[in-house]
Amino acid sequence: MKLNHFSAALMLAAALPAFAQDKQEAIALVDKAVVNIQKKGVDEACKEFADPKGGYIQGELYVFVYEANGFMKCHATNPKLNNKDMNQLRDANGKYFSKEMRDLAMSGKTGWVDYVWVNPVSKQLEPKSSYVKKVNDSYFVGVGIYTKK
Repeated sequence: MKLNHFSAALMLAAALPAFAQDKQEAIALVDKAVVNIQKKGVDEACKEFADPKGGYIQGELYVFVYEANGFMKCHATNPKLNNKDMNQLRDANGKYFSKEMRDLAMSGKTGWVDYVWVNPVSKQLEPKSSYVKKVNDSYFVGVGIYTKK
């Protein structure tokens, strides 16, 4: 099927609202997680992040917490990553995305980092973008969205 520019533009416009909504949901989940850590401490908050009924796992959206040194403090859907050094972790394209997330968040800036990761729902490698935010000098929080729609 060949698409003209108009058809392609319509398809893109139809996909944008869902993607924009996913981005807003990811940002809101990060903000909620940061407040939880500040209120309850990282260990108690991490228990809630991993609880499927805790409100921090929402379909493909889930919370992860890194230590400032690049170690994974807690991962909501993959506890095997907890306490692992993520500094040398690369995505399917060889990008050191964990280090990029750490550098961005610990600089005090918030933002998005793009990479390729396994979607826990589809079990496939998919393009992903994670929003990261510094909690304090010890931790930062992230939530990713899969951008393949």
